[in-house]
Amino acid sequence: MQQKTFSFFCDESTHLQNDGFPYMIIAYVSSPWNQVKLHSQYILQLREKHRFKGEIKWSKLSESNYLFYNELITYFFNSELNFRAVIVDKSKIDNEKMGFTYNDFYYRMYYQLLHHKIDMEYTYNVYLDIKDTCSHLKNKKIKEILNVQYGNIRNLQFIHSHESVLLQLTDVIMGALNYYLRGEIKVTAKKKIIEKIKKYSNRPLDCSTPRSSEKFNLFFIELKS
Repeated sequence: MQQKTFSFFCDESTHLQNDGFPYMIIAYVSSPWNQVKLHSQYILQLREKHRFKGEIKWSKLSESNYLFYNELITYFFNSELNFRAVIVDKSKIDNEKMGFTYNDFYYRMYYQLLHHKIDMEYTYNVYLDIKDTCSHLKNKKIKEILNVQYGNIRNLQFIHSHESVLLQLTDVIMGALNYYLRGEIKVTAKKKIIEKIKKYSNRPLDCSTPRSSEKFNLFFIELKS
């Protein structure tokens, strides 16, 4: 019998050490491999229906395109897509610890993101967003870590966000979480989407969910001194 394969579409938000934001968030949307095309086509159809142009991003959500984002979130919660995020309060990171490097810490957070959700009975495709011209440097390191830890990752690939609407969906849900945690209240449409996520997930957005949660899984890292 052929092994079941899942695809993870990974992204990160306010993850840089000195970007002025309080939280590092690394997240993914996951899909059974054989459903990726189905989900992607449906989201593209939604985009056409609402005449939404360009990439789907949390930062682009406004009153004028609220109905599109509203339908997108409804689709996510009614589908077999899942979301998981690792959240770190950056003020708790001890930058003075001997042997500490922020880059190594960042890589360990990717390990934490995947570690509890990878089942050795299945195989996985992992797609990571290319952020900037320095991406190739960190890409090599992440590949080393994940390939050593997990022999059942059959494909680890770095892609641009415009290449995958599921990667863009990760950005939207992760952006909503980050916006909520920062206490932002500026955009009414964003507040409504956050309330929708809270309602569908039936969980508070400021604490970890049970490890067994599949649909919407949050892991707030408690750093040890």
